[in-house]
Amino acid sequence: MHPLNPAMAATFAPPVMEARRWLAETTLPAGLGLINVSQAAPVDPPPLPLRKAIADAALSNDAAHLYGPVLGLPDLREEVAAQWSLAYGGQVAAAQVAITQGCNQAFCAVMSTLAGAGDEVILPTPWYFNHKMWLDMQGVRAVPLATGPGLIPEADRAAALITDRTRAIVLVSPNNPGGAEYPAETLAAFRDLCRARGLALIVDETYRDFDSRTGRPHDLFADPDWDDVLIQLYSFSKAYRLTGHRVGAVVANTARLAEVEKFLDTVAICPSQLGQIAALWGMRHLGQWVADERQEILSRRAAMVAGFPALEGWRLLGCGAYFAYAEHPFAAPSPGVAREILRQQAVLMLPGTMFMPDTDPAGARQMRIAFANIDTDGIATLFKRLSQLHITLR
Repeated sequence: MHPLNPAMAATFAPPVMEARRWLAETTLPAGLGLINVSQAAPVDPPPLPLRKAIADAALSNDAAHLYGPVLGLPDLREEVAAQWSLAYGGQVAAAQVAITQGCNQAFCAVMSTLAGAGDEVILPTPWYFNHKMWLDMQGVRAVPLATGPGLIPEADRAAALITDRTRAIVLVSPNNPGGAEYPAETLAAFRDLCRARGLALIVDETYRDFDSRTGRPHDLFADPDWDDVLIQLYSFSKAYRLTGHRVGAVVANTARLAEVEKFLDTVAICPSQLGQIAALWGMRHLGQWVADERQEILSRRAAMVAGFPALEGWRLLGCGAYFAYAEHPFAAPSPGVAREILRQQAVLMLPGTMFMPDTDPAGARQMRIAFANIDTDGIATLFKRLSQLHITLR
């Protein structure tokens, strides 16, 4: 066998695929249907009008089947810029927007312009595992930033971690996996820290459409010089159920996007044309539909928050957007607990060890529950099953 890239070999296997292997290896209890709260992705297709728009483009728009601009369709870039300017109370130009093959690619593209082997990037914990995996594979050290109450990171703590090798701080809000919605003042403090120390602030807002707050979640774009420090990432996958079409975005200064273009051209050449057409149609026509989807997600969040106090020994650490992040009461580490929950109660969730450094024992006590794909009745069933577990307590 040819040798493996050591950096790639050193990172962990994709966690969601690992959980699917557990499912394939486990005989579920008779009479219990699977409750899958392992992955934060819509399981239903896009709404019918959007599917029709995709079908029409596939049949009548010849350009939809060809290569397009590397940084994305001009109309979609302009729509993002216009809607972002209005939503965030700032000025975003189309030239400051790039479209990518999903938000994961957006992160990889941006990181490729910022950091290389031997550099460091600060990630609050619990972290999004794909961010950690990409940094590992590039030889970039992910520096864990422990979060405070409510899983909110603090800029003062981050400042103590900065070295001459630090290139960026990454924040995800609403957070995956913790569900926390970062206050505007938290984001402003990190912006000020990064600007003072010459770092990039990357804010991943994949779940912005499901934020529980009214009005804009932060004022970062209201800063007239926002693009000297801020890089925003976004995904169209959740709002419009376009996960399979892979459409994301980067919002940054034009010099950064010129470097991003090099990455995108060598990896994918251009984003999916049909996916971009779908995202643009959704942005122009599905505002009320997305608002209704948000209300449904918020009702499920409320059901999660209401259900936890009745679970003996469990403690809810964070809840928002698609996720609840909790501490379990059992003696066994969370990977074993996760597999036992699957075996006993046909519930598939991910252990906290998938979101924490190996050196942090807190992960062994934690679980992530991606509740967006189960309705309030399903959430009630979830809590009933969790209350019936027979696992040794601490």
